[in-house]
Amino acid sequence: MFDLLIIGGGVSGISCALVLGSAKNKPFVTEKTIGIIAHQKNSNLQEAVINNAYGIPAGKLGTDLLAESIQHLSESYPHIVQIPNEKVLKIEGECPEFTITTNKNTYKSKMIVLAIGAANTFAIEGLMQYVEPNKKTPVEKQRIQLKNADYIVVEAIYVIGTLAGLRSQVSIAAGSGAAVATDILTSWNGGIPTQSHDSIKK
Repeated sequence: MFDLLIIGGGVSGISCALVLGSAKNKPFVTEKTIGIIAHQKNSNLQEAVINNAYGIPAGKLGTDLLAESIQHLSESYPHIVQIPNEKVLKIEGECPEFTITTNKNTYKSKMIVLAIGAANTFAIEGLMQYVEPNKKTPVEKQRIQLKNADYIVVEAIYVIGTLAGLRSQVSIAAGSGAAVATDILTSWNGGIPTQSHDSIKK
């Protein structure tokens, strides 16, 4: 049983995992089990060249960023369980116990973060009733989003990145992942607002 399972290993998913990973020493996080289904095949970064994202050197290839971000997560926060090369097919249940079925395995989690793209090929059984046209992309692109309020689809299921209805921009996707990570930390902290910082003074 995971306390949290992130579905998707692109910008928003890895950003969420990094913030949660960095909070590992907080007393309300130390016993949490966090995983990420780090599927990257359909990421928009596969064909990207990045020139305008804060902190990323101009000319960075999206494919390189994907590989480097997975390595960063693995090296810095090895306690985050990485599940590679699996595609989620179905989500069942409700808070606090969801069953996530992939093409290879079945997992259980108390909370879920959906961090996959907004392509109209989205086909996760159990979530199709929340699909609607993406409000921030041209109609002809036929992108979708999941209905949500402040990133929450239903209790304990969050959505981030373009699937949350955000524009396809690296900085926006990363920010949404970090924002939801701090929302989750806050919920684990009994509702007291929190975030995770490192400092050279420590």
